[in-house]
Amino acid sequence: MTQVQAPERAQALVGDKSEVTSWGLARERLAKQSETGHHSWMATVRPDGRPHLMPVLTFWFDGALHFVVGEGTRKGRNLAANSYCVIGTESTELPSLDVVVEGRAEPLADEEAVRTAAEQLGSNGWPLEAKGDEVFGPSAPTAGPPPYRIYRLTPTKAFGLPGTYGMDQFKQEELPKPTRWEF
Repeated sequence: MTQVQAPERAQALVGDKSEVTSWGLARERLAKQSETGHHSWMATVRPDGRPHLMPVLTFWFDGALHFVVGEGTRKGRNLAANSYCVIGTESTELPSLDVVVEGRAEPLADEEAVRTAAEQLGSNGWPLEAKGDEVFGPSAPTAGPPPYRIYRLTPTKAFGLPGTYGMDQFKQEELPKPTRWEF
């Protein structure tokens, strides 16, 4: 699988334009999204142009954000018609950094990549069985019923914002800096 490259540019969103949060910290927080207490939301576009927002289980591995979607769900049908989406993640590790990733989500098509991803998800407590480019297993409330497709989100832009979780425990200068990364 292709690794997500480092951003081409990082830009502060407010204040001192030289103060940015590192992409390394954002990647670290994205990698912890499968842990208890983390939440992710995905926005897709319906065929008529209206937005659709739903929770998703996200997993960072092989250098990219992955998620699982039931093919018959509204978000699955939306992605089949238009692969652009946005995923917002919530962080509970202090100081918290919430990360929003914009880009294109494509289903994994290579059977070996699907099998490897299903094994990775299984190691995180969701036992899935790969059959070709689809996966099967217990229904997840955010993914809908099987069969599932595993998607890989290739970012074009990402935002890191100080999370609201626990921010009262830190001085303003100790919080992550609002940053936009462009890929």
